[in-house]
Amino acid sequence: MESDGHSGTDAKASAAMIRSMTGFGTAETRLDDGRVLRVEIRTVNHRHLSVSARLPRGWEHLEAATIAQLRERLARGRVSLSVSCETADREDPGVPDLDMERVRRHVESLRTAGEELAVQGPLDLAALAALPGVWRREKPHDNLPDEDGLLVSLAAALDEVVTMREGEGARLEEEIRAALAVIVAQLEAVETRAPARLVRERDRLRERVGALAGAVEVDEDRLAREIAYLAEKWDIAEEIVRLRSHVTFFLEQLGDGGTPPERNTASGVVESSRPAMTSAPVGKRLGFVVQEMNREANTLGSKANDAGISKSAVAVKEELERIREQLENVE
Repeated sequence: MESDGHSGTDAKASAAMIRSMTGFGTAETRLDDGRVLRVEIRTVNHRHLSVSARLPRGWEHLEAATIAQLRERLARGRVSLSVSCETADREDPGVPDLDMERVRRHVESLRTAGEELAVQGPLDLAALAALPGVWRREKPHDNLPDEDGLLVSLAAALDEVVTMREGEGARLEEEIRAALAVIVAQLEAVETRAPARLVRERDRLRERVGALAGAVEVDEDRLAREIAYLAEKWDIAEEIVRLRSHVTFFLEQLGDGGTPPERNTASGVVESSRPAMTSAPVGKRLGFVVQEMNREANTLGSKANDAGISKSAVAVKEELERIREQLENVE
C-alpha cells in the first residue's frame, strides 16, 4: 500500500488552532510630551505575508522595526499599517504659531533684494503676516519620533488583530469540521455498499452467460476469474484508507493529536478530543492536503460502478470544495 505522505510525529508537533487572515486592531498612546500616537492595523487574506506601512514624516527610519514586530506575530496575509502622531488638541488646534525663523529669513531676503535693486519700502506686520509659510499649526516637536511609544502601541494593536483572527478562525474551523463529518459519513456509506457491487455483478454475469449459453452449464471457474478481475479493477479500499488518513491529518492540525474522528449526530460536526495548543500557520499545508483528497475522491468516483458510491464520491468532492474555500482565508 502506498504511503499517505503524512508524518505522524511532525503532524502532532505542529498541531495548531486555525487563525483567519482577516483582522483589525487599533491602539492609542499618550506620549510624555502630550501627543497622541495612534496605530491602526488591517489584515486580509493573501498567499504570503505582504506588509505596507505608512508612518508620519520623519519616522521612516522606524519602519524596519515595525515590520519586524509584525512578522513576529503574523505569518500570512496582506497587512496595512497606519501610524499617526498628533497633538492632543488636534480637533481644535487654536491659534497657529508664527514661525519666527521663517520670518527672519524672509526679512533678510527682502532687505538684500532692496539693496541690490535700489528699491525702498516699509516692511510692516501685515506684509510679514502675508508671507508664505510663516504660519504653522504643528509644534516643533510634533514630528519627533518616539520608538518606544510606537512599539508599545503596535503590540497592543497586534493583540487586537490576533484576537480577531483567532475568533474568525474558530468559526472557519467549525465549518471545516462539519465538512469533515460529512466526508467521514460518506466514506462509511461507501464501505457499506462496496461489497454488494461484486455480488450484483456476479449474479448479472451468471444470468447473462446463462441466457447466451442456453442449456450449457456455466463455467464457474471462469466466472470466478472474471469476478476476481473486476474486484481488482473496482477495488477502492486504498482510496478509502488514504482519505481517512487525510481526515485524521486534518484533525491533527486542528489539535486533536490524531484521534480518530467522532461525529456528533446532533450537530454533524467532527468533534475535537484535545484543545489546540499552538497558533502555527497551517493554511497552506491543509490546502495541499485538500488537493490530494480531491485526487483520491476522483479515483473513487471513477472506480465506483455503483450509483450510490458515485453519489457519495460527488458529495465528498463538494465538501472538499467547501473546505478549500474556507482555507483561502486561513493563515
